[in-house]
Amino acid sequence: MTSTAAFAALRAQLATLTTEAFRADLADIDRLPTRTIAKIMNAEDATVAAAVAERLPEIAAAVDATADRMARGGRLVYAGAGTAGRLGVLDASECPPTFNTDPGRVVGLIAGGPEALVRAVEGAEDSEELAAADLAALGVGPDDTVVGVSASGRTPYAVGAVRHARAAGALTIGLSCNAGSALGEAAEHAIEVVVGPELLTGSTRLKAGTAQKLVLNMLSTITMIRLGKTYGNLMVDVRASNEKLRARSRRIVAHATGAADGEIEAALAETGGEVKNAILVLLGDVDGPTAARLLAESHGHLRAALRAAAG
Repeated sequence: MTSTAAFAALRAQLATLTTEAFRADLADIDRLPTRTIAKIMNAEDATVAAAVAERLPEIAAAVDATADRMARGGRLVYAGAGTAGRLGVLDASECPPTFNTDPGRVVGLIAGGPEALVRAVEGAEDSEELAAADLAALGVGPDDTVVGVSASGRTPYAVGAVRHARAAGALTIGLSCNAGSALGEAAEHAIEVVVGPELLTGSTRLKAGTAQKLVLNMLSTITMIRLGKTYGNLMVDVRASNEKLRARSRRIVAHATGAADGEIEAALAETGGEVKNAILVLLGDVDGPTAARLLAESHGHLRAALRAAAG
């Protein structure tokens, strides 16, 4: 196919996508007062959560499958281009400070590498081969989960990532904002959140980007809940790397145990500042080394460790 023919085919393909549709009713939006534009934009954003809600069964199934793999030591890998890639990198980067995960457990890949976080890397998103090479460099295998993220659902980098990962035996998830997407077809789990045409035609960092952020929040957060990274709704695996997080750690221990400040400080000192261990010391009436052992035997699940301490 000649480059001219390929370009024409791409234009025809984009014309079929809901995310690329033209909103004739907004053709004069640049003439409207700023407050009116803001009101319209806010109303558009308000529809995103409902679109995500329609896909909750698919999201839940994908989370359970991901948690099963990660419980075996696998990784969660996001792969996308442009806004979708940046959102994946953002979600991955927030897991270590929030859940005390090793940086290698949740990984964000963006077409074109780190440079693409701040500027477009020409041609990177159009290469399935680049995605395959990036995943091969990670050594993706059967215990891993790879999430291809693409608003259109056709981005070659995201589709190529899912195809390579599936061939390697990894669990695959395709997150897009168009129904019947190539990405969804390539993945075992298709999550297609249809948010409709954008306020600005084709600017999929808007509603589509918001939808993808909401779903990525669910994938990582609920997976971490399933892996025992929380106790109730408390982030007991938080990494206290600054003063705010150190203060938060003490609040979390207080919420979980109801202990006095002096007892909390002593428990945290005995456990090297580990929130989950300190809670087990206080609620399980065990010492620091025993708390560490019980948590290791319980694969990090605090409720299971508490039952063991009581048994």
